This record gives sequence, C-alpha cells and structure tokens, in this order.
Amino acid sequence: MEKEEILIETERLLLRRYRESDLQDLFEYLSDPKVVEYEPYKPLSLEETKSNLEWRIGTEEMVAVEQKASHKMIGNIYLGKRDFASLEIGYVFHRDHWGKGYARESCEALMQQAFANGIHRIYAECDPQNSSSWKLLEALGFRREAHFLQNVFFWKDQNGEPIWKDTYVYAKLAPGT
Repeated sequence: MEKEEILIETERLLLRRYRESDLQDLFEYLSDPKVVEYEPYKPLSLEETKSNLEWRIGTEEMVAVEQKASHKMIGNIYLGKRDFASLEIGYVFHRDHWGKGYARESCEALMQQAFANGIHRIYAECDPQNSSSWKLLEALGFRREAHFLQNVFFWKDQNGEPIWKDTYVYAKLAPGT
C-alpha cells in the first residue's frame, strides 16, 4: 500500500500528493488533445506520461485531485512558488469532469489554505481564447491585471515561424489586503 499524503479534504474531493498508481488516470487526460489544447505541450504518450508522473511525485507544486466517490484522480492543480510571497496557480482536469465545479472546489480550498499560511498574492496566466479558464478565475475572485499581446509562443508553423499567442494575467490578493 502506497503512503498517501492528503493535503485537503473537501465535500467531494481529496487533494493529495501524486502516487505511482495515478499513471492510468493521468494518461487519460494528458493524452486528450482537447484537454491540453491551451497547454504548452502536446498530448502525451504513455511513456511521456510515466516520466511526467515521476516529476509530479517529486514536486510539491503539483496537487492531484481525486474524486472521493469513485477514488479516481480526475485532474490537478499547480501551485508554483514565486518571489514576494506569491504563488502561480493552474489547473488541468479530465474532460469528463468539466463543468461540475471540481476545479473551483479544489482551487478555493487550496487558495484558502495558501492565504492562511501567509501567501500574499496568487496569480494565473491563461490564453484569452480559453474562456472556461478565465471565467473560472473570475468566479474565484481573481481580477484581470494584464492582457499581453503576442508575448509567447509554444509552437512553430511549417515554415519554422513562431505562432504567437496573447496572455491574460489574473491575480487575487490575500483577504484584507
């Protein structure tokens, strides 16, 4: 039996560290082109997912989101430590679990804990075309602070030219600040 570290328990979810037995659940959503459409990586093969899972197990910045009822790992939250008592947040969920409030429920719980532990600011970057993502951020109380024009590219076209993308930056300050 693997040692499991539960970070937070919500009404429907367990927010925990990754474990080796998450491989199939992780592969199910990281191999889905629709799920990773706005991510800086292409759908992953099983081998790539194995390597990615090893990284996730070894870092405290990735939080696995497990559905209590099914014991299935349905997504993840990224909480990257940044300078000045700040965190960067991100999330990726299995497509079958979109629109059910799981991302909101898990983000709210992790943000509440982070602010209680002295974090001053949490921010997120997202593609302006990913309306589901920025609408979630707004529902979580984040404010859009910037719209960077053609500031990043992840891919190149057939001629080797960058495919530039815009970025929205959202942030939320600790309560009372």
